[in-house]
Amino acid sequence: MTTHHFNPTRYYTAIGSWEPVLRLVDGDTVITTTVDAWGYDSRGQQVTRGGNPMTGPFYIEGAEPGDTLVFQIDSITPNRPFGWTNHVFATNVVEPDFVLELPQIDGIAEWRIDVEAGTVTLVKPETKLGQFSLPLAPMIGCFGVAPAGDQAIWTATSAEHGGNMDYRGFAAGVTVYLPVFVPGALLHLGDVHAIQGHGEIVGTGVEVSADVQFTVRVVKGKHIGLPRGDDGAYIFTAGNARPLDQALQHATTEMARWLVQDYGLDVLSASLLMGQAVEYEVGNVFDPAYTMICKLPKRLLEPYWKG
Repeated sequence: MTTHHFNPTRYYTAIGSWEPVLRLVDGDTVITTTVDAWGYDSRGQQVTRGGNPMTGPFYIEGAEPGDTLVFQIDSITPNRPFGWTNHVFATNVVEPDFVLELPQIDGIAEWRIDVEAGTVTLVKPETKLGQFSLPLAPMIGCFGVAPAGDQAIWTATSAEHGGNMDYRGFAAGVTVYLPVFVPGALLHLGDVHAIQGHGEIVGTGVEVSADVQFTVRVVKGKHIGLPRGDDGAYIFTAGNARPLDQALQHATTEMARWLVQDYGLDVLSASLLMGQAVEYEVGNVFDPAYTMICKLPKRLLEPYWKG
C-alpha cells in the first residue's frame, strides 16, 4: 500500500475511458487537488475550461468489469478562502407562476470560507441575511468510473457509473461502492462544494477548489448495479434518473438487492423492513439526471450481516 501525491495538469469534463494519469493497486491512497466547477484552482486562476472538470482518471490494477470499486473518501479540505454560488432558485424547483417573481441578478454570490473556524459566510450580495454563516461541510459533487461501451458521459449528469450526483452525504469518512465497467475502473473526481443544501436548488453548492485524499480497494467478483455508500451510521444507494420517481425506483431497487446480496434477506423481508425503516434524501433536482438517496440505519441490519 502506497500513498501517492498527485498534482493534476489536465482535466476532463466528461467521465470516460481516457488515458489514466496514475496507476494504483488495491489499498493505495492518493492525495490530490480538484478545481472548482468553472475550472479555477486554489490561487483563483482558471487552469481549465468550466463544466465540472475532473481530476483523473486513476487506473486501479486488478479491477475488471463485474467487480466493485471501493472509493473511501478520507478527507476533503477547501484550499482557498472563497467560493461562489448562484443567487436564486433554479426555475424547475418552484411553481411556474413563481418564476416570474425570481429576481434577475447578474454574476455570482460570493462566500468566505474559513477552514480553521469551520465556517462559510455570505459576503455578497448584501441581503436581509446580513453576514450569514453556516458550518463548513465539504462534499464531492461529481465522481465516478468510466461507463461501459466506450461512453464518455458529460460531468453535468449522472447514471450507473456515478457522475454529477451532488449529494451532500458524499463527505469525508464515507465509503462509496461503484460498479466497474472497464478494466482499471478509471476513477474520476471533482466539483467539491464547501457546503450545499439537499437538492442543490439554486444549481450550485458553495463551489470551491480543494485538497482531497482517498483510498481505493477492489472487491473481486462482486457485481452491483448502482453507486452505494456507507457513512458509519447508514448504508445508502443512489438512483440517478429523471423524473424523480424513476430515480427513487432505482435507489429503492438497489437497496433491496443489497439486502438480499449481503444481508441474506429475501424480497419479502426487505419489503417489510424498508417499508417501515427506510429514509430518503434528495441529492439534486437540478442536473439533467436527478439523484435520490435511499438509506437504512446500520443498527437495524447488524443481526443479518453476512460479512
